[in-house]
Amino acid sequence: MSTVEQAVETVEPTLGRGRHIGLAITALALGGFAIGTTEFVTMGLLPQIADGISSSNARTGHIISAYALGVVVGAPVIVSLGARLPRRGLAIGLVLALGIGNALTAVAQGYEQVMVARFVAGLPHGAYFGVASLIAASLVAPERRGRAVSGVMLGLSVATVAGVPASTWLGQGLGWRSAYWAVLGITVITALGLLAFVPASRGNPAATVRGELTALTEPRVLFAMGAGMIGFGGIFAMYSYVAPLVTDVADVSDGGVPVFLLAFGIGSVLGSWLAGRMADWDNVRSVLIGFGSAVGVLLAIVGVAGIPVLLWVMVLLLGMLGSVLAINLQIRLMHAAGDAQMLGAALNHSALNVANGLGAWLGSVVIAAGHGYRAPSLVGAGLAVAGLVLFALGLLRKDDTPAV
Repeated sequence: MSTVEQAVETVEPTLGRGRHIGLAITALALGGFAIGTTEFVTMGLLPQIADGISSSNARTGHIISAYALGVVVGAPVIVSLGARLPRRGLAIGLVLALGIGNALTAVAQGYEQVMVARFVAGLPHGAYFGVASLIAASLVAPERRGRAVSGVMLGLSVATVAGVPASTWLGQGLGWRSAYWAVLGITVITALGLLAFVPASRGNPAATVRGELTALTEPRVLFAMGAGMIGFGGIFAMYSYVAPLVTDVADVSDGGVPVFLLAFGIGSVLGSWLAGRMADWDNVRSVLIGFGSAVGVLLAIVGVAGIPVLLWVMVLLLGMLGSVLAINLQIRLMHAAGDAQMLGAALNHSALNVANGLGAWLGSVVIAAGHGYRAPSLVGAGLAVAGLVLFALGLLRKDDTPAV
């Protein structure tokens, strides 16, 4: 029996005929919606938060890094410690922990307290997607597992289109703390949905922390993680500076920037839908196509950045490719991790948060060097090429395990 079938077996015996699989995946996706909202709303409310805690925008921006650090640390630690726990219970616990992190943010009274609260809020992020993805994959037939995983990740994409703008508007109108209280409410609704619609499932009684972390020594895991950390950084290198690119190069007013942010969000939603179907077709080729296409789009942005309509289309395409890559890299990591599939899925989110920081930093370096706002896209294309090469090198490893 394959490792995937063993993972599925822990859930499938509990499924009754006529279970509402769609509602179960929707409940799992709602947790992703809460995570996406809390992760990105901080950027939209940064000036309000800075005023509220009497800090500068630059210094307050470090709370975004604190959340990302929580994701990187929490994913492997929580999944390794929780692999033996019942999966539905673990998912519920993680989404409630996310709620607690947001409540702590809402009541924090100073810079240091907000920093700690954002770190705490980030801890369950990757672990939740790890267990949620494994649950979703186990609810459906093998040929539909890619779509099930993408259904969970769709919640994250929808958050960029709906959750973040709505919570930003709420925070601007009622005070920045209200946005985090709203996320707390979403996590409670999610927990109730998980309890109502997700079937009970046992964990892996044979799992050990050492055994789970052994996946980190698997070369295919390391290559896939490296591809995500570096290659996906190419998308963040460009997107981190999309606002000045739009205003200074495309000569669009500040009021037009949200239109380009919306393009990226719409692309992310469309990409999440497409990614699941591509994964069910061929997961490996989907990653290769995703990286290759990202290189092309990033290079195109360098050339068309001065033409608003074409730039808008390229930003939308980049959002699509971001979702295609994120979801298919996650499925690849679930595959490469063998028995530690939940850890593999969680590690993807650690890798993507490293990519976020790497891409933004390298983009800032070329801008500071005086190369202008097109340069981060050129850097991004280079990072995407590096990710493609790393991923291809990982494919040279012997691989006998059936794909998810």
